[in-house]
Amino acid sequence: MTTSHPPLTVRRAREDEWRETRDLRLAALQDPAAPVAFLETYDVAAARPDEFWQERARGNATSEAVAAFVAVGADGRWVGTTTGLVEEPGATDVLGGPVAQRQVHLVGVFVRPEHRGAGLLGRLFDGAQDWARGLGVERARLCVHVANPRAQAAYRKLGFTPSGSRFVLEQGEELELVRAL
Repeated sequence: MTTSHPPLTVRRAREDEWRETRDLRLAALQDPAAPVAFLETYDVAAARPDEFWQERARGNATSEAVAAFVAVGADGRWVGTTTGLVEEPGATDVLGGPVAQRQVHLVGVFVRPEHRGAGLLGRLFDGAQDWARGLGVERARLCVHVANPRAQAAYRKLGFTPSGSRFVLEQGEELELVRAL
């Protein structure tokens, strides 16, 4: 027997949704994969003041260089998210490395466990990639920990392939996966 999910809307997050932004991020940081999936801990994020979350929501909603996309249930509950960061050649990326070409870096990827496996990740990525494509971006990338095979499989299923780049962060070794838009 399969479980059906209520309809979900995937859209760009709005400026006034800072509480939802915070709450979903805190839920993501409590996921068992969080230690290898995210660059911050629950304790650090939970201690951030409301102003931090308000500014983050504002940027995610209004910037031309960053956009958060969310999956929202009919009841208003946020069940998934990803954020696209446009990276320009010659700049330094969020991980401290050089950017060789214009691309969108997909970060902050999270889908609540009860909504995994139903195609929602693809819909979230489509939202972010469509936004980036509208800005003239032709490549998407993301980074995934070598010890996160579930995420690697999900990303490969969506057409991401290893670029050959690997790097080490505090959390361990990461792979870069890319996809043409």
